[in-house]
Amino acid sequence: MSENVSGAGSSPVATAPANGKPTGNRAELLVSVVLAVIGIFVLVDALSLSGKFSQTDPIGPKVFPYIVAGGLFLTAILLALNVLRGGQGEAEEGEDIDLSEPSDWKTVGLLIAVFAANIALVNLLGWVISGGLLFFGTAYVLGSRHVVRDLIISGVLSLITFYGFYVGLGIHLPAGILDGIL
Repeated sequence: MSENVSGAGSSPVATAPANGKPTGNRAELLVSVVLAVIGIFVLVDALSLSGKFSQTDPIGPKVFPYIVAGGLFLTAILLALNVLRGGQGEAEEGEDIDLSEPSDWKTVGLLIAVFAANIALVNLLGWVISGGLLFFGTAYVLGSRHVVRDLIISGVLSLITFYGFYVGLGIHLPAGILDGIL
């Protein structure tokens, strides 16, 4: 009977499968396929952009999407090669969660409901109100019970993001019922 004894400081060595072919985790390969598909969408969308080089914009609007698509393709290829060579992502050790407990689907469902409500209400109520409800609802679903404090923080965050987009980026978020006030 042989025992596998490793000395101090040695690390375990991955062994090849008996048939000599590398094995890969299908879920990790699926991630590389998804990255490649997203890269294709970004590339196709970039190809449909109109705009030419000008004196004020010597780079043009297509350069950044091309870089993003290239990064997605490169990441997909490197991940697939790593998985096919036997590489495998390490499981989460659960620093602050108990991995023996099942997923909390109630919380996930409530968060989805909060986000869906924001999507449904943003044009009607405007970003400041719907964003505030989004921030407050998310904090409440995740366990915060400081209602007054969370409402104040949510209002401030939604105003900061509204004006940050409007003034800083030139993107007009819907004002909704506060149109003319903001």
